[in-house]
Amino acid sequence: MPSILPLFRRFILLLSFLLVCDVQAAPERWKPAIDRFTEADASNPPPTHGIVFIGSSSIARWKTLEQDFPGLPVIGRGFGGSQLADSVYYFDRIVLPYHPDTVVLYAGENDIHAGVTPEKVAADFQDFREKLHASLPKCRLIYIAMKPSPSRWADREKAGHANALIAEACARDPLLTFLDIYPAMLDAGGKPRPELFQEDMLHMKPNGYAIWIRMLAPLLKP
Repeated sequence: MPSILPLFRRFILLLSFLLVCDVQAAPERWKPAIDRFTEADASNPPPTHGIVFIGSSSIARWKTLEQDFPGLPVIGRGFGGSQLADSVYYFDRIVLPYHPDTVVLYAGENDIHAGVTPEKVAADFQDFREKLHASLPKCRLIYIAMKPSPSRWADREKAGHANALIAEACARDPLLTFLDIYPAMLDAGGKPRPELFQEDMLHMKPNGYAIWIRMLAPLLKP
């Protein structure tokens, strides 16, 4: 009877190859969204030395940035469903062209829900910070804490751990700010406030964004 060991080894090698290819190809799913940003910039160049908002759907769905922060040169470059590593991958296209003075980042919630460890999320944040300050050494980076979404309440311990790791990193660098919106989105019993969220209990209503605006606006003043 022939040994099945060679076949097993070939199977493991093939599986590893497919996994590596999948990881490498994952950021490419966002290329059409990034291409739309580039096309928009070509027809209507945004200001430089402004404030760039990047990250996942909470940024992508924030369509009132100019009204919410009047008089400030804000630029929205979020792409829904993305993870923090995707913002690292596309840094050269969603941040660098604008030479911003400030970057506001919301990402990590999708990562945790997909099974990414808090330590990996924190490492991706550090990768983003290093890439940012290698190109723009004086740029401020404001990280908005992962929010307490009711539909992802089961992720709260891991999300809280990732928030804590990123907060620790921010505390060590004067150019970094950790904006902790989490407590303000909880009720008196320590549970998420459902009135702040849409029917999917994931994406926010205007009164959810109002909390972010109130807490973020003082940090964005010149």
